[in-house]
Amino acid sequence: MNPLSIFCLVAILATATTVCGRSNSIRDNLKPTEWISQRELENTPSVDEITFERLQEMPAEEAAELVNKIYHLSQLSRKIEPSYAPSPSDIPAYTYTPTGQRVNFKLNQLVSTAQQQPHFGQQEVTIFITGLPQQKLRDAANANQKLVQAYLQAYNGQVQVQGGQDYDYVQDTSSSEESSSRSNNQQNTPTGNLVVIDLGAVIRNFEELALLDINRVGAAIGNSLVQLTSQTNVPQEVIYIVAQGIGAHVAGAAARQYTRQTGNTLRRITAMDPTKVFARKPNTLVGLSRGNADFVDAIHTSAYGFGTAARVGDVDFYPNGPSVAMPGTDDIIEASLRATRYFAETMRPGNDRNFPAVAAESLQQYKNNNGNGRRAYMGIAADYDLEGDYILQVNGKSPFGKSAPAKKQNSYHGLHQTSGRTSTNN
Repeated sequence: MNPLSIFCLVAILATATTVCGRSNSIRDNLKPTEWISQRELENTPSVDEITFERLQEMPAEEAAELVNKIYHLSQLSRKIEPSYAPSPSDIPAYTYTPTGQRVNFKLNQLVSTAQQQPHFGQQEVTIFITGLPQQKLRDAANANQKLVQAYLQAYNGQVQVQGGQDYDYVQDTSSSEESSSRSNNQQNTPTGNLVVIDLGAVIRNFEELALLDINRVGAAIGNSLVQLTSQTNVPQEVIYIVAQGIGAHVAGAAARQYTRQTGNTLRRITAMDPTKVFARKPNTLVGLSRGNADFVDAIHTSAYGFGTAARVGDVDFYPNGPSVAMPGTDDIIEASLRATRYFAETMRPGNDRNFPAVAAESLQQYKNNNGNGRRAYMGIAADYDLEGDYILQVNGKSPFGKSAPAKKQNSYHGLHQTSGRTSTNN
């Protein structure tokens, strides 16, 4: 790639096109850096040449180096602004009935769909925002399926257990076959509702991810949540957002919009390997940060790869310390999605404390202290008074948690006693 192509690369980030005719206005903003040579710049592919599939095929370290080059190039030009914002009428979403049937709709139909569901919002409402296209990425489809299945079991008792660890149950209303399997002691009323906002389905390539208008998309989701609490019987206190990758930053923007519109703060946001933020408007707050909800926790599984090592929450968990990939993963996409798998594991009955962690600044410090210190639990059982960075070690395959299954709590998510307040996740 010649120097002009490099300038075109930045222009692509700025305009979301492959035309580099406007690159002259950006050229003067490019300054030499100490970390990347001219030869490396020349060999860096343009953003439209990078695909999720390509990143998945590359060795983890090589893919991480490429993503970080693109990130630093994006930060080099102050004129790179977000330009991709799918409409709420184009963002697919789905929820499930108490009998386990999937109900498909669009983001702008959230309220009308919720009003048609029996018992919706009487207990916890979890909003799961995806961040990668599961139609293209098998690892994304698998991780998302595991999380949905875990929630269906927790809320409806719908999921069958295979081999004592993994679950094999997903049902769509488009299928004529209904095969729900309730636990014998499961009540007809669900203990919560799951809504999946499939943002990943409309992020079709790496370029769209890099240029996503996080604040605009987040505001659309935030407005939908405002309508949900104002036009239905869903109290704001029961809404809990879990979000994946770039979706984690969208969740932060959604929560800020909700607070602007209502004066209230959402209860909790869990970020599952939040990504780097490539494009942002000058002098604007972009992405997830502590304070966006009463409690913000994050799980970083590809901190130096597809994700970010930067703190985004009240408490940030770094399995095996900040790293490019996780044990048992072959690439940065799979590593990023391990955060979703880890969180899904904590949603399974009796596994909410599978991931004990201690405060530490590195894996070496964790090992030097032999993992000793105040115990915190990554995932659904994280205490709301936690602050800082926590390190833990994980297994290379399921079950990923190092801890033996804990005794099942009286309420599924357990009761979190914190200094100054009590919170329940049910």
